[in-house]
Amino acid sequence: MIAVGAWAAALMLPAASEPASVPPSESAAVTEQNFAPPGGQPMTYRVTTRRISRSGNLISFTLVYALEWQGAGRGYRLDAVLRRIESDARPELVRALTGLVQPLIGERIAYLVDADGRSVVLADPAQLWAQVAESTQAMAADAKAPEAQQVAALLAALPDAERDRLVTADIRALIAPASTEIPATGDGDASVSIRHDGAQLSIAKVEKGEVAAGGTAANPLDIEMLWTIDTTTGLVMREQRQSWIADPDSAARTLVEERVRALSPGDPG
Repeated sequence: MIAVGAWAAALMLPAASEPASVPPSESAAVTEQNFAPPGGQPMTYRVTTRRISRSGNLISFTLVYALEWQGAGRGYRLDAVLRRIESDARPELVRALTGLVQPLIGERIAYLVDADGRSVVLADPAQLWAQVAESTQAMAADAKAPEAQQVAALLAALPDAERDRLVTADIRALIAPASTEIPATGDGDASVSIRHDGAQLSIAKVEKGEVAAGGTAANPLDIEMLWTIDTTTGLVMREQRQSWIADPDSAARTLVEERVRALSPGDPG
């Protein structure tokens, strides 16, 4: 899956500086998760990115996928089909920022996941990238909008390893043992809270960062993350990440970016 937010971010808002990551504890709650995805059951995966556009309005892009797991040797195979792209942005902006994934609508992309859920790779990266390269070249040749040409040039310049990382990012985020963002433990860390409720594990984390806009001094940024994990399957049922700019002169905050990944049973239709 190619996350549309990765391309939209560079075109709409200067990126927030990421806080340094903290090495997880050896007594990790997440790394002890079982991994047993439900085979043969259709699932819907919605990946939504909302960001402030240059006009100052929040606009959203949602990739809607149909997923299905099956056993493959000692591990699993996940088939993902991008069914559609939903957005409330202007049609021309949607075309510019989603041109790379438009040719993939209706195409099946297969991922191979090992038995413990820690490794995620493309089953046939050569075929996928040949298809994307063809569509990228066509888009760059025909595009009238400079944004579309920028996106095409960006993808063409990426090393193979970086492209593979981007195309598997949403899948790795879906699998709790494979995710590098989920805190492993909350012990001794006031910014992390972990709550168990039957087969559901909820993990919340708050980070501080900063963002610069319009050449002005950096503004403080509050980053709030929440994961809901099904401990029976090891799948992340919902992930939400919100970035807020805090007004230093008041208690007011402004939402500048939100990402929501949501998994649910059934076919998206």
